[in-house]
Amino acid sequence: MMKPAFVAVSLTAVLLASGTASATNLALTADLGTTGVGLHMSLPLQKNLNARLGFNTLNYSYSSSTSNVNYDSKLKLNTVDALVDYFPSAGSFRLTGGLTYNSSKITAVGRSNASGTFNFNGNTYTSTDAGQINGKIDFRKIAPYLGIGWGNALQKETGWGFSADAGVLFQGSPSTSLTSSGCTAPSSLCNQLSNDLDVENNRLRDKANDLKLYPVLRVGASYRF
Repeated sequence: MMKPAFVAVSLTAVLLASGTASATNLALTADLGTTGVGLHMSLPLQKNLNARLGFNTLNYSYSSSTSNVNYDSKLKLNTVDALVDYFPSAGSFRLTGGLTYNSSKITAVGRSNASGTFNFNGNTYTSTDAGQINGKIDFRKIAPYLGIGWGNALQKETGWGFSADAGVLFQGSPSTSLTSSGCTAPSSLCNQLSNDLDVENNRLRDKANDLKLYPVLRVGASYRF
């Protein structure tokens, strides 16, 4: 089922598109950058003012760590943009603002050390006893975006153009979770592990707070029809 936030952004996109696409041309831009691979549609609203609607996606695997534990992590970028581009001098430079539906997340699996053990909150657990350590980082679903850029996909009558974006996605303090699945130790040790994972989760949350302001850098090639 679609979440209300996603429905709101989708309706905004439909309303903007239906009010302008029938009256004039549009342009499509293929993007690549820190938000992944994307496709955006530009529509004129007023003189020097365009709407830009689109999506971005990317899956990326990497290694990460806190002070105690190493993780095999996967970043899943999935965002839908509803943006407005303002061209103050009627040229290529633009100011951009809008909202992004942000379903991006990070999942992680704890990796034991060379001796096959984990250390949580000063306590040592074998990988067999602890089972699999699973982590997850989620972000605020509706995130404001502010940025600057270069390139007006609707400036030419038809044909190709190029663009660039630099901005910030305000995705807020992320929520984190860290759990164990398949603990085979006695129940008292499994309960201790659960408490120690709560402490480790605080470390994970502190590290994830570095992502409250997500930098957006994109380059793109556009075509006006």
